[in-house]
Amino acid sequence: MLDRVVFAGGVIGPVMTIPQLILIYGEKDASGVAAFSWFAWAGLNIPWILYGFVHKEPPIVITYTLWFCTNLVVAIGAVLYG
Repeated sequence: MLDRVVFAGGVIGPVMTIPQLILIYGEKDASGVAAFSWFAWAGLNIPWILYGFVHKEPPIVITYTLWFCTNLVVAIGAVLYG
């Protein structure tokens, strides 16, 4: 049961970034979004992804890969439209 809850949370968390992405790319406005912070968050996801691979933990790999992608897309949007 806990595995399912963790997996669901690992998917739902990054999905919650979608409204931020819609604001940035839909309105082409990222004023107030700090690109450095979002790039840093993306970078901090990499050790977790590697950890998940080394320890064969798919929930960790999936969760932090999704976070990495969403953080990176927000960061790029902040650079493009900030």
